[in-house]
Amino acid sequence: MIALCFATTGLLGQNPFNDCAAICLDKVALVKDYSPRGTCEIELDATGTLAAYTVELSETAITPKKHIRFKVAIEDAATKTLWLFSEETFKKIPVEKILAKCKKGDVIRLLTVDNTYALPHNEILVK
Repeated sequence: MIALCFATTGLLGQNPFNDCAAICLDKVALVKDYSPRGTCEIELDATGTLAAYTVELSETAITPKKHIRFKVAIEDAATKTLWLFSEETFKKIPVEKILAKCKKGDVIRLLTVDNTYALPHNEILVK
């Protein structure tokens, strides 16, 4: 019986996309509506720290909890080409570093490196 408990507990941590996550700028979620309709936007001259967190969701708030690791890609507005911003894996990054490589209309995409986390709003439109 005890062996079965340990075996089942080990499988629980392997469920993909089990924890909700969101992209935040200075610990404020970029998505205002955590639903299929939600979108993320950022101004080209924005400053601050961009990070992805597991989140606690309530009717009125999206509360960041724990950093998650991610990579950054940028989709060029004109050609729709998606290119890798850096080989590095981040927990946080000054958003100015990414925006320096962007123009209006581009889309910043954050890619999780662990399929434990659901990051449904992983695209940020540069305004």
